[in-house]
Amino acid sequence: MSRLDSFIRRLTAQRDILDAIADEVRHIDGPVLELGLGNGRTFDHLRERLPGRRIIAFDRTANAHALSMPPEGDLLLGEIRDTAQRFVGIGAALAHADIGTAYEDVDAATLTWLPQLMAGVLKTGGLAASGLPLEHPELEPLSLPQSVRQDRYFLYRRR
Repeated sequence: MSRLDSFIRRLTAQRDILDAIADEVRHIDGPVLELGLGNGRTFDHLRERLPGRRIIAFDRTANAHALSMPPEGDLLLGEIRDTAQRFVGIGAALAHADIGTAYEDVDAATLTWLPQLMAGVLKTGGLAASGLPLEHPELEPLSLPQSVRQDRYFLYRRR
């Protein structure tokens, strides 16, 4: 599969999962965390699907399109591992992380801290969506929408 096709599949899976869980997230109190703002497309999608919900985004640098930038105070810049750590215990309704690189060694290093962080920021019953698998005893794997191939994207509920 070409890298372009892989990219399209990843973004389609991301969109399909976020659309599938949006109604449920609307009924869970708490902010939404976007780990990896990137160019802001997913942030913009979440903002459209969850109007009025506070969405806090994290990234190393601000590279999003001007129309997809979070309001002041809702974008934290720096190493996500460090900046998001301050939000452990916030009781997020949803935490989304699309910070995989497709480099096995880099992703393996990310997986030494990401599962614990995701479990820590979510409230009980909150949802986690991730491009990387999150093996953690407090995160229960959930079924994916039929349109999403297994191991393309991952969905969990905080126990």
